[in-house]
Amino acid sequence: MILFGASGHGKVIIDILELNGIDDITIWDDNATAPVWDYETGKPDATSLADEPIIISIGSNEARKKVVERLPLDANYIVAIHPQAILARTVSIDNGTVVMGGVVINPDTTIGKHCIINTNASVDHDCTIGDYVHISPNVALCGNITIGEGTHIGAGTVVIPGKKIGKWCVIGAGSVIIEDVPDYATVVGNPGRVIKTSKKD
Repeated sequence: MILFGASGHGKVIIDILELNGIDDITIWDDNATAPVWDYETGKPDATSLADEPIIISIGSNEARKKVVERLPLDANYIVAIHPQAILARTVSIDNGTVVMGGVVINPDTTIGKHCIINTNASVDHDCTIGDYVHISPNVALCGNITIGEGTHIGAGTVVIPGKKIGKWCVIGAGSVIIEDVPDYATVVGNPGRVIKTSKKD
């Protein structure tokens, strides 16, 4: 098992893997040299990846996407789910996504690739979450919400039912989203208000 990223986020993923009985773990990082706990840390070597399972253990949505783009298209990304997360049987989760402890994901929700559903987040029924999204700790997403690629929902945010949040948005911690949010927006407050929009390629 390979984790790409020797970070605090990586430690949480290691804990999830250990709780699921996986302890043969190697950590790749472009910068780190010291081991993480008892696990070896080395420079990335995509030529040695073969069919080994891998997770990108980096908190930044943009950085995760950049790492995926530099690795082979057929890399064996897996899903890691904490045993104390609760997922309805009709939840769909794509490759590379991690689900932390205390998370609840309700029926007919679809979650994309390389997402982070962080500690104690609640995702209600019929939500659609795009690739590279980070749902931070204690976020509450009500039903029928759509979140675009790369968006970061800050800790403790509440999104009321049926709202659409665009791609590559930043929603500040503790925000309450009662209106749709356009692509590339930064939103803060209760009620949430757009304070900046920055176009990206």
